[in-house]
Amino acid sequence: MSTCAVCHAEENREALVDEVFRVDGQYILVGGIPAVVCGRCGEQTFSRETAEKVRLMVHGEAKATTSIPLPVFRFAA
Repeated sequence: MSTCAVCHAEENREALVDEVFRVDGQYILVGGIPAVVCGRCGEQTFSRETAEKVRLMVHGEAKATTSIPLPVFRFAA
């Protein structure tokens, strides 16, 4: 069991997560990424191998399986 880098909890679990990345001004959603998720704060941690695989995917070495519209909101104080 590992310790969370953010809250130092030792409560974590393996899960498949979705993450949005911004690449060259375009938002890209990658689904089903294997991660370790902190049970206390929700921080997601990826292995080096997984992070490299995702990097290659979002920089054009994979084809998207589908496309979805993305609503965008601007926070105004």
